[in-house]
Formats: sequence, C-alpha cells, structure tokens
Amino acid sequence: MAGKVVKLSSRDKRRIRVSKKVRLVPGRPRINVFRSNKHIFAQVIDDMKGTTIASASTVSKDMKSKTAKLNKTDAAKVIGEHLGKQAKEKGVSKVVFDRAGYLYHGRVKALADGLREAGLKF
Repeated sequence: MAGKVVKLSSRDKRRIRVSKKVRLVPGRPRINVFRSNKHIFAQVIDDMKGTTIASASTVSKDMKSKTAKLNKTDAAKVIGEHLGKQAKEKGVSKVVFDRAGYLYHGRVKALADGLREAGLKF
C-alpha cells in the first residue's frame, strides 16, 4: 500500500526552508515567532541546550495591560522591545530570527524592529 500524500501549505514550505538555515547556529540563540489572529508570541531558544532563555507574548500577565489598547502591529513592537530587554539581561546580544514561515511583513517586521531597538543583532 502506498503512503499518504501530504500537501503542505505555502507557510509550511517556507517554515521548513527557513528552519534548516537558522537551527543549531553555534553561539546564537534563535528567536521563534508564532502569530495567531489576535496575539503574537516570541521566545529566545538555545537549541544547543534545548532551553528557552526568555519569552514574551500579548497574553502574558505583565504585557497584557500594556498591549490591551494598542493595535496588533504596535503590540508586536512592544513585545519585541520587552523580549529584547529580557534577552539583554540574560547576556544575549546576537541571535538568529526564525519567522516560522510567516512573511517578513506587518506584525513580524514590527516585532523584529522592536528587538533591534532593544539592542539585539541579527
């Protein structure tokens, strides 16, 4: 019997292609982004150790009040600045940006801009 044919979405194809390049880069943690319809989530991951160094989202307790009145793009920028500050406190300055197949536009770009303003280099 033949195996099932799995049709991947465009985002899944981009996610696989991008993650091949950004995973397991020595000395540089990875910033992973997840975007839902209402919220955005980001975390700094050390792939060598398999641990999360820092994380931020629009649903976390400390950020919910700051992002409640903002539109989604502005909230993503605030999340990026907050995550950048957390990463700098933990001693991370150079990272790789894993956009998880999302186009580098809108909320993903705003998050990246916030990270850069906080001092992270990628």
